[in-house]
Amino acid sequence: MIGRQFGFTLIELVIVIAIIGILSVVAIPKYIDLTSVAQSNATNAVAGALSSANASNYAARKLSSSFGAAVANCTAVSDALQGGLPTGYTITALTVAADATVTCTLTGPSSTTATFTATGVS
Repeated sequence: MIGRQFGFTLIELVIVIAIIGILSVVAIPKYIDLTSVAQSNATNAVAGALSSANASNYAARKLSSSFGAAVANCTAVSDALQGGLPTGYTITALTVAADATVTCTLTGPSSTTATFTATGVS
């Protein structure tokens, strides 16, 4: 008795390869779009953390000059952020007068930008 052979035919393999190709053509642009959205969201999150750190620093510094850090420009706000500014992010330098509030710009990965508020404190 001759045994029956099992396996995939060439046609079946070609169809599977074609389906995988079609799926990859659809998925790759979506993945690229998700990456840019994630980078933008990360930059917004860091900007929000900077705003919160600045508010906490301002309150602490007003209680006593031995607490917190002096803020005379936008880049000084990163001193109030626990762990400092993450790698790959930069803050546009802008002078902040004591007790004045300015809007600062944060630049993140792939040139994504976000704004945060900084209040000057001596």
